Amino acid sequence: MKTLLLSSALTAAAATSVWAEATPYTLDASHSQIVFSYDHLGYSRTTGMFSGFEGTIMFDEADPSASSVEVSFPAESLITGWPAREGHFLSDDFFGAEANPVVSFTSTAIEVTGDNTGVITGDLTINGITQSVALDAKLNQASNHPMQEKPWVGFDATTTLLRSDFDMGNFAPFVGDEVDIYISIEAAAADS
Repeated sequence: MKTLLLSSALTAAAATSVWAEATPYTLDASHSQIVFSYDHLGYSRTTGMFSGFEGTIMFDEADPSASSVEVSFPAESLITGWPAREGHFLSDDFFGAEANPVVSFTSTAIEVTGDNTGVITGDLTINGITQSVALDAKLNQASNHPMQEKPWVGFDATTTLLRSDFDMGNFAPFVGDEVDIYISIEAAAADS
């Protein structure tokens, strides 16, 4: 009887520890993007987008605060709808993409703020400069993908950055220093 109880307890403990472990998810580059906007001389809000993400989310559904994220994308994936502007943004006046071709983010902490919301703090590197930023994040869905037939997650996040924090503050304050960021990503459970 003692052996049966001990065996049951060990099995339950093992099942709990497996359930509590973070699961790796690989970003779905085809359904992940960052959209940004900023004030242009008070006349308009100009918008751009980045894509081409690579990275991994370690998602712990039982304890989301134990999750983590690492993401990177090429600065040259920038799209603004105006090639001359894209070229200027990628120059040394802003992104310095030739010397610093990759933008990256690595989480350092996650604070759960609601059933499907949290604040993800991490190190953002742009133009060769790393700053700590906080993302207000929302888990949109964690379920089995209806077409891919595997676990899938989707998140949205927002934040506001100062261009000048990354030595990209040219033309401020006439062109807004504050940049509003909207992130939407999907990720698939990594193949074993």
